[in-house]
Amino acid sequence: MFLYKRKAYYHETDKMGVVHHSSYVKWMEETRAEFVDSVGLSSRKLDEEGLLCPVAGLTVDYKKPVEFMDEVEIRLYITEYDGTLLSLRYDFFNRGTLCTQATSKHFYIKNGWLASLKKEAPELDAILKRLAVEDRAIAQGPANQKTDREGDS
Repeated sequence: MFLYKRKAYYHETDKMGVVHHSSYVKWMEETRAEFVDSVGLSSRKLDEEGLLCPVAGLTVDYKKPVEFMDEVEIRLYITEYDGTLLSLRYDFFNRGTLCTQATSKHFYIKNGWLASLKKEAPELDAILKRLAVEDRAIAQGPANQKTDREGDS
């Protein structure tokens, strides 16, 4: 599990002061980028090398609102990784309460073609395989379980 924290800012809210639903998708992207950087790999470097990770699908299930200036804790889990497909789960917590759950699926591509990370980025492949095993074990436990893999915000 990777932990990312951020505050909800005014520009992310709607007329009622509640975080707009589209902001969660942006927060998912922020969390993914911070996660990749946290394991010692640069999202920018991967991009410059032509290794892209587009979103193939996502779901968001809103349970409770987040409001202006609330601090949100986002927990990212790797739920599936096979070398080309990466599936992630995001649990959003506000004041210790689960407020949103989301998932995203990604494929790695290079030059417009499906790419194998084992060949194109073996270091990232090894890291994702190891973390996927760890995250599956964590995901079996309670939703509020903590780990030492945390990102700075």
